Order: sequence, then structure tokens, then C-alpha cells
Amino acid sequence: MRVWFGQEITTLIRLRNIDAPERKARCPAEAQLADEASQTLEDILHSGAVILTAVSLDKYAGRVLADVAVISHDKAVDDVGQLLLAGGHAGPYQGGRRAGWCS
Repeated sequence: MRVWFGQEITTLIRLRNIDAPERKARCPAEAQLADEASQTLEDILHSGAVILTAVSLDKYAGRVLADVAVISHDKAVDDVGQLLLAGGHAGPYQGGRRAGWCS
């Protein structure tokens, strides 16, 4: 992310209120879902300008928690988390123990 002329920040971002399958999967089904979710996320992020809002520290060092939106070329603003939820690539998360992606 470019924050000012000649200044950039690189960090990991956790989408607020979203639970997606993990790449370090517990089963083959979760690994497949993680690959699909990652590809979908990549496609979404390449569809326009990425905007981070409500940025805060996450409980793990080295990443932040944020709301993420994409502004497409036609000026439509789409919430990335909502797009992942709508496509079945993530589930809602409100804290606590995650549901898991293995049957």
C-alpha cells in the first residue's frame, strides 16, 4: 500500500467479520475451498482500486484487521467481505471459535 510519495507499507490484512478456509487446511476439502476462495479474492482485488477502512491491530503480530472495499472502473463500490460471503467462499465470523470447513 502506498501511503505517501516514496513511502509504502506491506502488511497482511484480515477481513473483518469473515471466516474463510485456511491454506493450512485440516482436510482436502478445506484445501480445495481455500484455493477457490484465494482465486476469487485475487480476482476481486484486481477489479479496481482497493480501499481499507476501520483499520486496527489484529490479535496476531504482523497483520491488521480492516474493512476492505473495491472501487471498480464504473465507480461502483463493493465490500470484499460481502462478495466472498455471497459467493460462498467465506462464512460470517463474530469472534470465538471458528466453525471449520471439514465435514
